[in-house]
Amino acid sequence: MISAQDWADARRVWDYHQMGQTPRPCSVAIGLGSHDLGVADTAVNLYKRGMAPLLLFTGATSPTTRERMPRGEAVHYQERAVELGVPSTAILVEPRARNTGENIRFSRELLEKEGVEVSSVLLVSKPYEERRAYATARKLWPAVEVFSASAPMTLDEYIDSIGDARLVIDMLVGALQRLMIYPEQGFMISQSVPADVLEAYERLCEAGFTSRLLATDVPSS
Repeated sequence: MISAQDWADARRVWDYHQMGQTPRPCSVAIGLGSHDLGVADTAVNLYKRGMAPLLLFTGATSPTTRERMPRGEAVHYQERAVELGVPSTAILVEPRARNTGENIRFSRELLEKEGVEVSSVLLVSKPYEERRAYATARKLWPAVEVFSASAPMTLDEYIDSIGDARLVIDMLVGALQRLMIYPEQGFMISQSVPADVLEAYERLCEAGFTSRLLATDVPSS
């Protein structure tokens, strides 16, 4: 059972993960690979709105995408974008990245190799990965302006799209843990976590939403 308190806490964490930035035209839009083809759909929508002249999709496979996306996350995103009307000449594919840090580093390397001048990037991710993507890029690519975007969805809508409420809440909790511990490891910039969000996180951990947590002690403030 997921209690009323669990739902309230999950919504609080969900809201924190989303940055609420208004998309603006950037040098490139980078779609971060995952199990969610909605990331590709959102990137295509932004491209068609004139928010970027170029799309770059990045991602290999993971245990959660190997069967669903056997050709790799970035390749499947590319295929989806072409299907939705984006010319192949407006798409770059980075097929090696297996985590957010590699998404950023390998994308930067590919753009440099292709001679693309980049002053700003529009990162497109799952809704609960907006803040993580932003913090990672700010750390690893400090010379460019960074903006985060995702599909405009409520938590309930996202859960409906995935079909597993407990898994989604587990992922929200795991993503927040990484936001707290990764800055100390040099993977992303540090961001303040409001007290009410931290309290919600701790209650969700106590309630057992822990399958996506890393095996490490999490700072309490």
